[in-house]
Amino acid sequence: MTAPPPRNGRDSRDSRDSRNGRRPNSPTPTGQSGSNGSNGSNGSSNLSSPNTPSGNGFRTTEGPASQQGMRRANLALVLGAVARLGDTSRAQLADATGLTRAAAGSLVSELIDAGLVSEHGVALEGRVGRPSTVVSLSNRGPAGLGLEIGVEHIGACVIDLRAEVRTRIRIPAANRARDPRAVIEQLANVATSALTQAEELGLDPVGAVVAVPGLVGATSDTVVHAPNLGWHDVDLTKQLSPLLPGLPVAVENEANLGALAELRRGEVGSDFVHVSAEAGIGAALVVDGMLLRGTRGFAGELGHMPVYPDGLPCPCGSHGCLEQYAGEEAVLRNCGLQDEAGDRVAVLVAQAHAAATTAAAAAPPPPPPPAVHQALDQAGRALGIALAGVVNLVDPETVVLGGAYADLAAWLTPGMHAELGARVRIRPWDPTDLVVSALRREGPVIGAATSVIQRVLTDPASLQDRS
Repeated sequence: MTAPPPRNGRDSRDSRDSRNGRRPNSPTPTGQSGSNGSNGSNGSSNLSSPNTPSGNGFRTTEGPASQQGMRRANLALVLGAVARLGDTSRAQLADATGLTRAAAGSLVSELIDAGLVSEHGVALEGRVGRPSTVVSLSNRGPAGLGLEIGVEHIGACVIDLRAEVRTRIRIPAANRARDPRAVIEQLANVATSALTQAEELGLDPVGAVVAVPGLVGATSDTVVHAPNLGWHDVDLTKQLSPLLPGLPVAVENEANLGALAELRRGEVGSDFVHVSAEAGIGAALVVDGMLLRGTRGFAGELGHMPVYPDGLPCPCGSHGCLEQYAGEEAVLRNCGLQDEAGDRVAVLVAQAHAAATTAAAAAPPPPPPPAVHQALDQAGRALGIALAGVVNLVDPETVVLGGAYADLAAWLTPGMHAELGARVRIRPWDPTDLVVSALRREGPVIGAATSVIQRVLTDPASLQDRS
């Protein structure tokens, strides 16, 4: 007797699941056929990779996935579970991913061979039966190299798969109006030193991302416009790659990378505005864990949002831009420190502390606020006005103050709270929604290295493609 055909395709699907190492009726891996991930055409993208084809970090396919494609996705599924769970076991990974234990074990072995995870002979407590070995992300092998070009410094750091900073370098460098070729050569020297230190620690950076204070083209290789450096259409990747042979290089805006670092830390939620400053002011808007880039990739230019429409002229051609009131140059000018050299944020912090100490020791009546405090209060109020518009428009969970603003938060936040409280009325402003980044000025370079690691975690098979 001929068997009836499978109803609704269920029997045949269960057969395919078995061949692909999945339990019958278990969820399809994210990013395979049936995924509804965005392809980035709406102006947003996964923070881990500006050019990732799908919003969730996996490639989507038309129609049934190939065996090779399914295994690629399952490798990412297992590695992502290890990253999410921390110390775990092969059995727990099978439960967490919906894979059979045999399939999960085979994929773990492959990840061990690639140096991405390690297995330790330590028993997991609280379990009945034979002790299991612990599976965790490796603290050796593949790593990420973050590089940073600032107006007054050059930096580098290396982060392992556990998101731990293993080496960090930061040197002063007067990069304003400097020949880009000289800056890039010096950056390559710093990168080489970081790579040497990483090798001594048993780490092998598999890519580098450069944080820059400017607009970056859609292909993540060209600095389109960095006014505080004096750069226009500098193909940074083309110039840096020959100096770091064998290492894939990409470029990203520093504010975006600072936001990625905060997202990876997981302490500010997945819906937030990250605002930071060095010479200029930048912002990054993260919605549901996705970076809003805009049609051309230039979203987040908070520094050129008008806060006083008839105010001071700005080099951009407009008037009253935030940068003219809350940018580094403006604050230094307003408190008479515009001629200071070196780390001028550190100078501002020192001056503000000294002024506070002097005021506290003064006999009554209290003296008027010193110039540095007045300048920082004005900057905080201008920031509050600009951010009130952002909060009213997108309703973020949190506003994160990063970069130099984190160092100056004690003097900026009173004015910010005053303006935000007065202008955010539809949804009452909660002062706890404004948080100061613990990463401070290290955020962009840490985010740069983190973006390399995120790409490995979302597509570990890419390491095989590279070799």
